[in-house]
Amino acid sequence: MSTISAIIQTLSDEEKRSFVALLRQKNKRNDTKNIQLFKLLDTTAVGKDLDIQIYGKKSKGAYHALSKRLHDTLIDFIASKSFEEETSEEMETIRLLRVSRIFFEQKQYKIAFKTITKAEQKAKTYALFSILNEIYYTLIQYAHLNPALALDVLLINFKNNKESLQQEENLNLFYATVQHELMQQKRDVVPVIKNSLSKFGISITQDLTFRSLFKILEITNKTAQVTREYHTILPFVEETYLQIDIKENVIDKHLFYHIQILYYVANSYFRNKNFKISQQYLGIMLQQMKKHNYKYFKRFYPQYTLLASLNLNYTNHATSAILKLENFDYDKHKDQISYVLDLQLSLIVYYFQQLLFKKALGILNDFYHSDHWYTEKAGIAWVIKKNLIEILLRIELDHIDLVASRMHSFKKKHGGYLKKNNETRVLEFLKLAIAYYHKPEIALTTEFKNKIKNTLITLNPEEEDIFEMSFYAWIKSKIEGTSLYETTLQLIKQT
Repeated sequence: MSTISAIIQTLSDEEKRSFVALLRQKNKRNDTKNIQLFKLLDTTAVGKDLDIQIYGKKSKGAYHALSKRLHDTLIDFIASKSFEEETSEEMETIRLLRVSRIFFEQKQYKIAFKTITKAEQKAKTYALFSILNEIYYTLIQYAHLNPALALDVLLINFKNNKESLQQEENLNLFYATVQHELMQQKRDVVPVIKNSLSKFGISITQDLTFRSLFKILEITNKTAQVTREYHTILPFVEETYLQIDIKENVIDKHLFYHIQILYYVANSYFRNKNFKISQQYLGIMLQQMKKHNYKYFKRFYPQYTLLASLNLNYTNHATSAILKLENFDYDKHKDQISYVLDLQLSLIVYYFQQLLFKKALGILNDFYHSDHWYTEKAGIAWVIKKNLIEILLRIELDHIDLVASRMHSFKKKHGGYLKKNNETRVLEFLKLAIAYYHKPEIALTTEFKNKIKNTLITLNPEEEDIFEMSFYAWIKSKIEGTSLYETTLQLIKQT
């Protein structure tokens, strides 16, 4: 895939239309080929010899020049869009600071101080520490021109803001450290969070900004996804969210961060199988998504729908969960590919649990990209779940050749990763699943039941991951001759 194609994929349909309109507006000649090239590169299968397709003959030089111009225009377009979408508060504060400096240079001191005071108040309200730092620099520089300014107070404010700015920087170092541990695929990441917080002098207190709390919960959520130790993470998430409650008076000023934080909290409760509280937080999340004329509704709707459907499915409302995902407008949200893939995979699982195997296979067959592509878009955990559910689906549909080939492919691609991360239970589960497939009567033997007990069941069922339990429920239902969905719900109730 070319660089330009990759850039185009980041645009929504609406942004693509805006970009083409911009090109039409800029084109001074009717024979300009940039729109044609854009549309060619905006296809799933970009062909070769694009220069011939565009110019009707080999024209590598003209094609490269056209590509460079299109690339540069795309970069300018995305940059300008990002400025438009920048928080109005931040841009307004920067504007006030710049204008005040112009007034200072022109010796219009009265209006300069009035303007920079407005900038200071805005920067304080929205915790814009780096901008506030520049504001204090400017105030200190011109303080001698305003007798009403107490320099000692100004210096204290400057010092206090420096500490807040340092805390923000420390938070970025904390974030990078934990991210590095995740990239190393270490399983003992949970203590790293607290150790890193301590290392960089960060404590979960009322002094943290919304942005800081959001970053802490974001990395905590990512850690839990890797380790699946949501039971360990939950008390930390609860403690962090407590600070959000305390900051109730400024929530609307940080709406984006608040909505995402609510999702992380709701997800933590869901993964701990506390569906009632998870749904309560989802309700609050939906309320926040509707604020300011639904400003962030589209942005958060896919992840809200995902978690809402999961809660429905695991509280014995499978039909509602399925309808929610069947009615979801996937094309409208295709710019959020990771959540779209999560939604589609969840629907496959719901169908599978209801024994609607052909429907599940219909969606599965639409996953035509390589595992490498899906790993980049949705992560390795998603790919492993997708491959696992496919193997079980092939077993249920008695696709004997495909069962063998998919099993071999799974071990080859993911065996090393699973062993390295101490996730050998997945491999043991597949061994038992294949053994059952080749000899169903084995499910009735004591030896087979003991093997399941010794390899798949942990001593602390309340700490079990809900998705892993869903796979285990399949083999348990075979042993007991019970409904898969009912077995799944019963297993979860026991935790």
